Amino acid sequence: MTRTRPRVAILDDYQGIAMSMADWGPARARCDLVVFDRHLEEEEAVQALADFDGVCLLRERMAFPATLIARLPKLKFIGITGVQNRTLGLQAALDRGIVVSHTVRRGDGLGATAELSWGLILALARNLPREFGNMREGRWQTSYGMSLGGRTLGLLGLGRLGRLMVPVGKAFGMRVIAWSQNLTEEAAREAGCERVDKHTLFAQSDFVSLHQVLSERSRHIVGEAEIAAMKPSAYIINTSRGPLIDRAALIRALRERRIAGAGLDTYDVEPLPADDDLRTLDNVALTPHLGYTVGELLRPFYEDTAENLVAYLAGAPIRLLTVDARPH
Repeated sequence: MTRTRPRVAILDDYQGIAMSMADWGPARARCDLVVFDRHLEEEEAVQALADFDGVCLLRERMAFPATLIARLPKLKFIGITGVQNRTLGLQAALDRGIVVSHTVRRGDGLGATAELSWGLILALARNLPREFGNMREGRWQTSYGMSLGGRTLGLLGLGRLGRLMVPVGKAFGMRVIAWSQNLTEEAAREAGCERVDKHTLFAQSDFVSLHQVLSERSRHIVGEAEIAAMKPSAYIINTSRGPLIDRAALIRALRERRIAGAGLDTYDVEPLPADDDLRTLDNVALTPHLGYTVGELLRPFYEDTAENLVAYLAGAPIRLLTVDARPH
């Protein structure tokens, strides 16, 4: 029997919340929606999505490169959240005439990732992962922590999220220093912190927190030399992108106790494999890319995506994305 209704996939809905975050009724009236609650690697995606006319992505949970797009000949619509997706083969999609719609940044959760950075800092400073486990298993006070007052917070990147870290650090009584390739002393002063060179940032900080966009220039911006410059009592926090840190160098330093520990929310490969080496270390606090996953951000993501899908199905697509990643 010939299929007449379009099929659209909502991908990587790990928490099973997509359908409750928006009114999908108008979309359901025009297409068949299928929610995937598990991650699909490319080969599996080719099979699972072969008969779909559209896909709705959440951030960069699932890579959608040109190689995958080429193997999905029925695909006509891609919905992304935000205005940039570095794992999307946008040019390939546009060359095929595929409609790509984006969402608009709004809501009260725009600082959520910076908030999680503080959660990881506090977890490491007070050994919370270990003590959480101890309390569940009947033990009592097996470690001692460190106060943040008088410590130094080093910010690698002082953009929108990095700047949000400054007043909180100062409220804790911390010295706040920062470095990035283009950071000026004036910009650092305006943000309320001190600009230092890269080596000083790593050598003097008790906590180094990463707040940079991933690019070819910033890939492995934290490598063997930077980690070697850190104090044995220092911690590194990454809520930005996994490949900002040379993973092999970090794991070696953690295993050899050359730094005190790490708080990580992002990884080179996501979801993090169940047998990954990072999961075996006792001096890390690991979270599954929770930085942006708050209702205040997820709800508008899904609401806009539902609107974008309905507009496309009605023949008047909105929030179109161009190849230079600027909406029009």
